[in-house]
Amino acid sequence: MSFVTRIVAILIILALSIPAHADAYDDNPRLVVILVFDQFRGDYLDRYRAGFKAKNGWNLFLKQGAHFTDCYYDYANLVTAAGHATIGTGAYTDGHQVPLNEWYEPGPDGVMHSISSVDDPRYKLVGAPEGTKNLIGASPYREMATTLGDELVLATGGRSRVYGVSLKDRAAILTSGHASKGAFWVDHDSGQWQTSTYWMNQLPEWATKFNASGRAAQARKESGVATGSFYEKVGQSVASVTYQLDFAKTLIDAEKLGRNPAGTPDLITISISSTDINGHALGPDDPSQKALIVQSDAALDSFFTWLDTTVGLKNVMVAMTGDHGVAVTQQAGDAVGMPVSAFSASVFTTPLESMLEAKYPLKGKGEYLLQMDNPYLFLNPPAFEAAGVSEEEAENTTKAMLEKVFSDIKAADRASGPGHRSEPPALTHVFTTIQMRDGLLPDTQYGRLVAHSYSPNIGWALHLNFGPYQFPGHDTGTTHFSANSYDRHVPLDLFGTAIIPGTYHGMVAPVDIAATFASLLRVNRPSAAVGRVLTEAIRPEPAGPAPRKP
Repeated sequence: MSFVTRIVAILIILALSIPAHADAYDDNPRLVVILVFDQFRGDYLDRYRAGFKAKNGWNLFLKQGAHFTDCYYDYANLVTAAGHATIGTGAYTDGHQVPLNEWYEPGPDGVMHSISSVDDPRYKLVGAPEGTKNLIGASPYREMATTLGDELVLATGGRSRVYGVSLKDRAAILTSGHASKGAFWVDHDSGQWQTSTYWMNQLPEWATKFNASGRAAQARKESGVATGSFYEKVGQSVASVTYQLDFAKTLIDAEKLGRNPAGTPDLITISISSTDINGHALGPDDPSQKALIVQSDAALDSFFTWLDTTVGLKNVMVAMTGDHGVAVTQQAGDAVGMPVSAFSASVFTTPLESMLEAKYPLKGKGEYLLQMDNPYLFLNPPAFEAAGVSEEEAENTTKAMLEKVFSDIKAADRASGPGHRSEPPALTHVFTTIQMRDGLLPDTQYGRLVAHSYSPNIGWALHLNFGPYQFPGHDTGTTHFSANSYDRHVPLDLFGTAIIPGTYHGMVAPVDIAATFASLLRVNRPSAAVGRVLTEAIRPEPAGPAPRKP
């Protein structure tokens, strides 16, 4: 073999030894997209994949990306605010401290008031329609952890830009984080996009033009709903999916995301609320929910195909997940013999309040129970304190009485004999806030789920879990909140040049997104992140110089 032949052979061997996508590590992604579908259970993509025809729709993940079939949240408060905070921070509620969409805090008058997870009276709404009465602004100040976007901004000295978009304020705000350039959500009645003075004092020109373009009216026409709340009515249709994605496209184009003059990566979080709005009303098994998911295929294809021409998909890294799953409706469960039960919370709160008042006569500070906001039964501290009752006694007494109430419900049902299929509500677990706070939970899987759900924002309360497909609610529709697997199961899909396409069956969690992307971006993990890097889906790096950092 001649010298030249040997050299050629060596070069061929070296070339073959370099991974085909080594260029993924020659440069960092220019744009990171965190895509969330609200109330999107983990079985949906495989259940409906026969209906997905577009190349860059759902198949961007199923055929070109890493598709994880077994992604479960590891906590027991499955609601929108907590889920989006978890996705953004890579932490559970005990890390980011956002337990619910709303909870109770004492006001200046000493009375407990319901507050939103993102309301912030220090700021005002920007872009709200004329005549809007409540102009209280919003911010992520109650989110006590950094997000992936925050860490990217810190790592680049503020050169990277981060934005959040959703129909819902909490979804846009909590996923994108503290250092974002802007979070945008809609006015429920009109569908007009708005933000808060936390980010800016007036809408960007491009957002003002979008609002004035008639795009909301077009979405109404496409949905077939001419009047009523944009959020509630149009929000149930695929027209709202394209409406949200069109706004995101306008933002990306106007702000030149993925084409940062500083050469650093940008990040946008997009949360599609439509599946949650429709799912609550009709349930996961209603034909309209399947149709919405299948129709979203074309909407996603349009968005990602546009992104390919604008930024280049080779320069984009995407994660797709859900903020929570959902239970079947009472009707769907009953039809196949499941022990379903949709019941009014008053079934147990009314007798429970009576028992508490019999033991502790009221002293003029309101009733002892505030509200059942799944999965928490909130107690009224001023009422107990006026009666001379401590938090520990209040929670322990209420817990014991609650267990007695459910025992009586079960006994009454058994005495009534056969003749109905639906089961009475069953209380499977109940824990006090003090048990959660002081680490007094059982050393079991369920105990771990509840421990991850703790936040000091809960206050005096009990954490409740009911039997499978049982929930306080209405006779129609459904909800989510529990520690049961169907509420914790969501998709996790990744796309990018650094990702190995395929289907993965190992257990993963949404907290792994922040950990994985922080690793690929070479930035610090968010401050309270607990996830793992999904190395099984990451291409091995070629030998050579270290990749350029943001």
